[in-house]
Amino acid sequence: MSVEVKTKKESVTQDPGCCSSNEMERKSHHSDKEKSNMISRLNRIEGQIRGIKGLIEKDTYCDQIASVQSALNGVGKLLLEHHMKSCVIDRIQDGDIEVLDELLTTMNKLMK
Repeated sequence: MSVEVKTKKESVTQDPGCCSSNEMERKSHHSDKEKSNMISRLNRIEGQIRGIKGLIEKDTYCDQIASVQSALNGVGKLLLEHHMKSCVIDRIQDGDIEVLDELLTTMNKLMK
C-alpha cells in the first residue's frame, strides 16, 4: 500500500513504512537491534537522571549533567543517522525535496 504525498511541485507516491505522516503522527521503523540499542541507552540515561535527582535531594554536589546530555546527544545522533540513511534517501529518490527542509529543522532542534 502506498500513500500519495503532495509537494509544492508535484505529487509523489511514498511507501508509508518509513517516516510516514498520518496527520499529526510520524512513524519511523527501526530494526529490533536498533530499537534494543536505543532502549538500552535510554534506560541508562534514565538511571543517570534518577541518580542526579537523588544527589540533589541529598544536597550533594552533582557534576553529572554533562554526561546525561552527552548520552542523549548520542541517541539523537543514532536516530538522525537512521533517518538520513533510510527515509531521507528514499524521499529524495522519489522526488520529494521538501524532506531537506524537514531534515534541516530536525538538525537545528538537535543542535540547540
